[in-house]
Amino acid sequence: MQNTEILVLPSSSMVNTTQDPFYFILTGIPGFEAYHIWISNPFCCLYTISIMGNTAILTVIRTEPSLIQPMYLFLSMLALTDLGLTLSTLPTVIQLLWFNIQKISLKGCFAQFFFLHAFSLMESSVLLAMSFDRYVAICRPLHYATILTNSVVGRMGLAILCRCVLAVLPSLFLLKCLLFCRSHLLSHSYCLHQDMIRLVCADIRVNNWYAFVVVLLIIVMDPLLIMLSYTLILKSILGTASWTERLRALNNCLSHMLAVLVLYVPMVGVSMTHRFAKHAPPIVHVIMANIYLLAPPVMNPIIYSVKTKQIRQGIFHLLFQRKMH
Repeated sequence: MQNTEILVLPSSSMVNTTQDPFYFILTGIPGFEAYHIWISNPFCCLYTISIMGNTAILTVIRTEPSLIQPMYLFLSMLALTDLGLTLSTLPTVIQLLWFNIQKISLKGCFAQFFFLHAFSLMESSVLLAMSFDRYVAICRPLHYATILTNSVVGRMGLAILCRCVLAVLPSLFLLKCLLFCRSHLLSHSYCLHQDMIRLVCADIRVNNWYAFVVVLLIIVMDPLLIMLSYTLILKSILGTASWTERLRALNNCLSHMLAVLVLYVPMVGVSMTHRFAKHAPPIVHVIMANIYLLAPPVMNPIIYSVKTKQIRQGIFHLLFQRKMH
């Protein structure tokens, strides 16, 4: 009697991440799909401001030898991070709003997942490094040049890069090993971990615990350390002789404090919305997520251009130099 082999094909409702083709469906602005082409105008303006602003800051720091200092090197790291964060979401957002292309391949989604979360964590890490720079500059000014040399700043930048990449990679690999068996529909116009994990039909306890550890060690720890540095800075400032010196010291920290608020206030807003407004209309979650991802890259170059004299003068110099040529 001849043996027969039965080949069982997987159903369309259960797809392994190693199989091709597989795709996710992105969501634009719920309820306003007919107006996507008009909604794209403010998005394009914000992306343009972010790209041009951060590129201008990087160009000024690169072309001005006097700005090759720790403070401005950290600022260039922040501008690079903001640029990376902007370019991570731009392709899918624009293709969805302009051409109504909602599909994204599995590999494309994982790539966006990696860069989006890596640059988001990097933003927090760079702000933490900048708070340490402000602490040393104000609390230990005589040792500033010996503590924060350019080589030390370079090593700190490398440590930030490794920290964020190593934090995101395990989460990526854990998700890649799971089966997606539910709807392909994502609730945003880009691929987020918390959005993709909802579509998995397997045990996700390891993923959840790892995500909790990352949140605890970076998203919670970084702002706490920033608060600690500013507590020490405030204590040092209050011990100075005159109000003029106190105001000058606070003014030196103002740009960084505003950048911290621009990152963490929307972050807290997104967390509160997910925690206490689960049944809110989808558009609320979409707006909060877009504010969280777009506010820092757009606002940081504006803040530092307005508040930092050297950056402002450098940008004016670049503009007038181009006009003369």
